[in-house]
Amino acid sequence: MSKLTEVAAWFEQHLPALLAEHRVPAASVAVLANDEVIDFSAGVLNKDTGVESTVDSLFQIGSITKVWTTTLAMQLVDEGALDLDAPVRTYLPEFALADEAAAGRITVRQLMCHTSGFEGDIFTDTGRGDDCVAKVVDTFGEVAQLFAPGEMFSYSNAAYCLLGRLVEVVRGKSYDECLRDHLFTPLGLTHAATSAYEAILYRAATGHLQPSPDEEPRPAPIWALTRSNAPAGAMLAMRPRDLLAFVGMHLRDGLAADGTRVLSEDSALAMRQRQVELPNLGYMGNAWGLGWTIYDWPGGPVVGHDGGTFGQSSFLRVVPGQNVAVALLTNGGSSARVYQTIFAHVLRELAGVEMPATPVIDPDARPADAPRYVGEYSSSVADIVVSQDDDGRLWLDRTPKGVLLAAGAPADRTELLALDGDTLIAAKPVQGLHLHHAFVGDDGHGRALFLHTGRADRRVTR
Repeated sequence: MSKLTEVAAWFEQHLPALLAEHRVPAASVAVLANDEVIDFSAGVLNKDTGVESTVDSLFQIGSITKVWTTTLAMQLVDEGALDLDAPVRTYLPEFALADEAAAGRITVRQLMCHTSGFEGDIFTDTGRGDDCVAKVVDTFGEVAQLFAPGEMFSYSNAAYCLLGRLVEVVRGKSYDECLRDHLFTPLGLTHAATSAYEAILYRAATGHLQPSPDEEPRPAPIWALTRSNAPAGAMLAMRPRDLLAFVGMHLRDGLAADGTRVLSEDSALAMRQRQVELPNLGYMGNAWGLGWTIYDWPGGPVVGHDGGTFGQSSFLRVVPGQNVAVALLTNGGSSARVYQTIFAHVLRELAGVEMPATPVIDPDARPADAPRYVGEYSSSVADIVVSQDDDGRLWLDRTPKGVLLAAGAPADRTELLALDGDTLIAAKPVQGLHLHHAFVGDDGHGRALFLHTGRADRRVTR
């Protein structure tokens, strides 16, 4: 029996039980090994309708879309129409931020690896027309600069909206048309949709949300984020097999399965090269390439990306040296726990890769330098207060605002425990994961300048 056959038998035996254990309504998973693909699905796409999930069902891939957007931009690099190290204003002279100097310096490369430095969560709804990406970029004139361009990593949806707009301008067509003409068609994708209008033609998953951790997931009130954020991951939906057709092209260094050249070998390789190192953010990865997250796992290296929309979560890991990839698409519940179980097994069996162990939580581990962390931090989607009580325990209170408040996200409180130097860990899990909180930089008074959870939230304490 081949390893891939053994993995297939494992899915048959374990997938439905995993979903039930972690309250995940439905999931589809596909595995690629040396150009052979297997896929499985279980559960229901919508708990109100009871429609069952199949391997041909479409799920949103969320921010995995960013790798697709980067690929579209790298095709333009191949054609000599885009320079990675040119300022964005070379192609978009009207691009503006609140910090005029920074707006003039930010490069295309910095957009791709999340080092542009401006506020990253701008979800303004600019309508559903083909001009929605252009319109949202036009609103960036008041967006704040968190740090100098190129200084550090901070995950940015807004940067990818801008990158998608560059693709539109250079191509002279909408972002959705670019996806269809330059990726869907040459890759021969049959079950992929750029919007709800297309997804409804297929068997499409609805996201599910939990009012509280103890309640059952319920269908989300909306299907997708605003179309203005399509290049960052607001709309794109597909089945896992089609996602792996895209991944297979990258593993073949730019060649589609039928031999069509979709991306140059140089660009495919460049996307997997380290561009910026991350603080210890645990689940977020160790570094970033151009579009890809990079994970320094034993047996790797591994690249990938994750995504999340309203009640849908996606997970992708690729082992280039072994020609192995795994894609998991879900529609609610503690999906990260399902991801951990599936990917640990598949990557070990097929690629000899060991995922890092989940950190051991010590409820009595008090942070050693609490005054460095205490204070107020803020972003466009949340205000955060870190405080210390009379017993010396450190607490984080998060109050949503903007798009998170509009979406009904609740205020949250968790204790922060010592983990590794300036990286603390939340005592309370989110979707089964205890999130890392890295305190980085210095405000000139010995206090951390940023609270980093993948996004760098700047200190606002006076």
